[in-house]
Amino acid sequence: MILEMKVPSPGESIKEVEIATWLVKDGDYVEKDQAIAEVDSDKATLELPAEASGIITLKAEEGDAVAVGAVVCHIDTDGAKPADDAPVAEATKTVEAPKVETKTEAPKAAPVAAATTYASGTPSPAARKILDEKNIATNSVTGTGKDGRITKDDAVQAVPSMGTPTGGSRGSERSKLSMLRRKVAERLVAAKNETAMLTTFNEVNMTPINLIRNEYKDAFKAKHGGIGLGYMSFFTKAVTRALKLFPDVNSMMDGDHKIAFDFCDISIAVSGPKGLMVPVVRNAENLTFRGVEADIKRLALKARDGQITVDDMTGGTFTITNGGVFGSMLSTPIINPPQSGILGMHNIIERPIAVNGKVEIHPMMYVALSYDHRIIDGRESVGFLVAVKEALENPMELLLENNPKKALEL
Repeated sequence: MILEMKVPSPGESIKEVEIATWLVKDGDYVEKDQAIAEVDSDKATLELPAEASGIITLKAEEGDAVAVGAVVCHIDTDGAKPADDAPVAEATKTVEAPKVETKTEAPKAAPVAAATTYASGTPSPAARKILDEKNIATNSVTGTGKDGRITKDDAVQAVPSMGTPTGGSRGSERSKLSMLRRKVAERLVAAKNETAMLTTFNEVNMTPINLIRNEYKDAFKAKHGGIGLGYMSFFTKAVTRALKLFPDVNSMMDGDHKIAFDFCDISIAVSGPKGLMVPVVRNAENLTFRGVEADIKRLALKARDGQITVDDMTGGTFTITNGGVFGSMLSTPIINPPQSGILGMHNIIERPIAVNGKVEIHPMMYVALSYDHRIIDGRESVGFLVAVKEALENPMELLLENNPKKALEL
């Protein structure tokens, strides 16, 4: 029986996918549930499993855009699984080996090799003129023309010139962007063109958080099965607190209307093999430090392993991105539409600052809030970022309620 395999719907709003990679070849025998292809949607890369065992016939090529519900391959379920592939292949090699050797004994290859050596090449008149003018010896130039003849281009390339590369690789490669990458590009351009985006900055003294992490991170990891106490849980808790204080930052535009949310679904930007992914930590305002760290770890591992789903990245009311892990000192992050705000974290650098009239060295981080000025005014944006700063610089009182062991579930 011939089974037609159709593209399943990765999500409600997705109408088309792109065949990123075939994991099998035409005519291969596949097992049921075996991954046969990777397909890109505009939100994620997904694996396509075989619906039955049998011989596969491909009906689409890599790079093809295929509508959801379209047939991408046939599986002949009556096809028998090959049993003796290895012995047959070995026997074929043994029988054909003498024939291959006979063909390679042709003595015609030697004259060709000799003819292509630059020493036997002669320059064309135009090439000779250039070489004579520049005092370049003919035997120092490799001819690329027929029978090793030195062409005008060969002579031009042989002339040293300041600023004109004459050696080394100068190749280029043209490749089509994946559907996911094209969609990301489209959304980024739309965010710049369709929002009144503005960025405000502040700095955070990370000493209080570092003291808490240094004191409790080992116990936290031991108690919670290897989950680390990182910076992201402190920032997520600080953000959810600030969003409650400044709800306009936790809202978005919808035509002439504003949609305000009473929950905090925080999108966390993570780097995956297919590029930047933004999975969502749901109801982060209700999660403990352990809950935030566990959810972020789970989503990051799925993104790294290429198993992130559309549902994992759907929604989100605010985004946090950490360019500091790559060494960024300062940046202006781009809003993740249709959200109205994004917080950018950066690397931590020890810098001298004034503390109570004295100069002290502390680990400092610049933070940036990009926001849509159509819906968020300057007072709300600056107040939100100051609230984040206050929570991070006074975490014991504002985030841990002066009881770190209880807050960290130790």
